[in-house]
Amino acid sequence: MTERKPPGVSFESFVDKQIREAAERGEFRSLPGFGKPLPDDSAPYDELWWIKGKMHREGASVLPPALALRKAAEDAEAAVAAAVSEHQVRRVLGEINTRIAEALARPPAGPR
Repeated sequence: MTERKPPGVSFESFVDKQIREAAERGEFRSLPGFGKPLPDDSAPYDELWWIKGKMHREGASVLPPALALRKAAEDAEAAVAAAVSEHQVRRVLGEINTRIAEALARPPAGPR
């Protein structure tokens, strides 16, 4: 796609030819999102859409410390339910109890 437009050929036909040839070679099949519908554009515009998308793709989340601790406690409850031995249960509960004790000794910033 680095070749120059030949003189005498309209820009539109030159670009269309490049796109058609690339599609015939299958260069668009490996693009992310190929074959998937476009996202809904009826939502209001969000200036941070790309940051939110990047965080979603990488599985990152930013929760206030109190909510992060509550989520960790819920995850620990699920881990205890799935544990197969007493040792696993004690390890999971010991970790979450340590985090809760640290949070109580030094309350985190943010909502309760």
